[in-house]
Amino acid sequence: MREARGYAPRLWALVGHALYRYARRRLRAGPAYRWRYAGRTPERILVAPPDLRLADPQTAADIYHGRFPFAGHVVETSGQSPFQLEVNNPAWLENLNSFRWLRHMREAGTDLAAANARALVAEWIAAHSRISGLAWDPAVTSRRVIAWLQHSAIVLHGAEYPFYRSFLRLLAVQIRYLRVMASEMPDGEERLRARIALAFAALSLPASASALRSAVRHLSDELERQILPDGGHISRNPAAILELLADLLPLRQTFANQAEALPPALMGAIDRMLPALRFFRHQDGTLAHFNGVGVTIHNRIAAVLRHDDTIGQPLTHAPHSGYERMVAGGTTIIADTGLPPPPEVSRNAQAGCLSFEMSSGRQLFIVNAGVDSFGARDFRPLSRATAAHSTATINDASSCRFNLSPRLERVVGTAMVDGPRRVECERIEDGGYHGFVARHDGYLSRFGLIHERQLMLSSDGGRLDGNDRFFVPGGQPPLGRTRDFVALRFHLHPDTRLAHDDAGRLLIDSSRGGEWIFSCRGVEPEVEDSIFFAGLAGPQRSRQIVLNFRASEIPEIAWHLTRTRTVLPG
Repeated sequence: MREARGYAPRLWALVGHALYRYARRRLRAGPAYRWRYAGRTPERILVAPPDLRLADPQTAADIYHGRFPFAGHVVETSGQSPFQLEVNNPAWLENLNSFRWLRHMREAGTDLAAANARALVAEWIAAHSRISGLAWDPAVTSRRVIAWLQHSAIVLHGAEYPFYRSFLRLLAVQIRYLRVMASEMPDGEERLRARIALAFAALSLPASASALRSAVRHLSDELERQILPDGGHISRNPAAILELLADLLPLRQTFANQAEALPPALMGAIDRMLPALRFFRHQDGTLAHFNGVGVTIHNRIAAVLRHDDTIGQPLTHAPHSGYERMVAGGTTIIADTGLPPPPEVSRNAQAGCLSFEMSSGRQLFIVNAGVDSFGARDFRPLSRATAAHSTATINDASSCRFNLSPRLERVVGTAMVDGPRRVECERIEDGGYHGFVARHDGYLSRFGLIHERQLMLSSDGGRLDGNDRFFVPGGQPPLGRTRDFVALRFHLHPDTRLAHDDAGRLLIDSSRGGEWIFSCRGVEPEVEDSIFFAGLAGPQRSRQIVLNFRASEIPEIAWHLTRTRTVLPG
């Protein structure tokens, strides 16, 4: 059983805490504190950490010709410095100022790419040597520190002494700034990344033993707090595991290269996170679309999983993260059976409790809508709603509530401020079937109903039996209620085809995953339009199977997905 007490709604407490942190960050970035960021310039960089993120020399060529393709948006500079342009796209600006794109210059490996990297770094130094604005946001600064260290060889290749000293001086200023600001950052992935950046700095630059011990201690504290015992992240976002491993694995290698003892917390976190990443991976290589997952780049996951030495089957039960997994006969089921994350780390969280995804062979069949990571922010609330997930909605309402106030969004973002307070889940092994039964109370306060879902997968993976039940506290059916309209949704992946067979049953077909029949009793399935936000080229139109009924008339409904054609691997 997973239960939250006093969880929601605490929006104003969240706002107050965020304003307090913001005021402290403003103070520490102001003139009264800037003297603390001055100091000795390091003489050299001892080691350049590796970078696991994918690199493309063509992107380096585009940047050389003044085309900057970041965050799904291309900006043509027309000969101007990109750091002098006014671009109304925060995601693009964050990517530009983070300098992760230096990896493309490294991959190009030419003197021209090195000269272009050096010129762009020099332009940034000239434009942003004063601490202010988005370029010095602590989250952006931490990514930039890591990138400058990782790609220092390409930046400093052929550099003259004045640039060499300027680069090291401003790198040191950013590290001192980050040491002060890390504790004032909002909770979550970016605060942990700041601690990772400081650990990189303590290993890569000449530093005292006490500085390294301090960096390791703070990093260990964040890892123990943010990485759950089953390897998930406190945000419950599977993509956060991938992003953090892309920094933690190079950090582990840097400890080894410097012959430093590997911190137990770092080693333990990586050992937990690698199996967790495989837990959320479908057979087509994509991550399950829960709590903020958008487009999955298959090669990125493969590059990280090459460092997983266990090579065993993923876990089937992630109780601390709140997910279940079932695998049999080429069929994979992944389901959300957990409480919402804490409000402080819920800016990307979604109202998908008891939703599931199903893949067969190398094809996703049943999905959640996911998120469009780089598209218009106006669509984000739609992708986070319960209706965008393969689960039940009651009276067209979401099981969670979000802060959608434009004024407060600037302070706390679109944090989740209310949701299920109690989620129970039990694994089931029954003859030739295995699965789980789970229930949540996200609709209890508004409509007096509890939603329970049971999913059972056959041992050959050819049949998924689902059962959804709605009841009032005490387990009784909701007789005589008026606010009990249920929509049970099954969103289909855009690459599947939907048709009717000769018997009028719904067929879901794919050349990569075979053919499945959807059936149920008591309710006629309806086919409606849907949208898959996590498409590689942006949102795609898709379809969904919907069962509409009243819980007071049909308090329990059984449905089935049966495979009728299998696609052989290869």
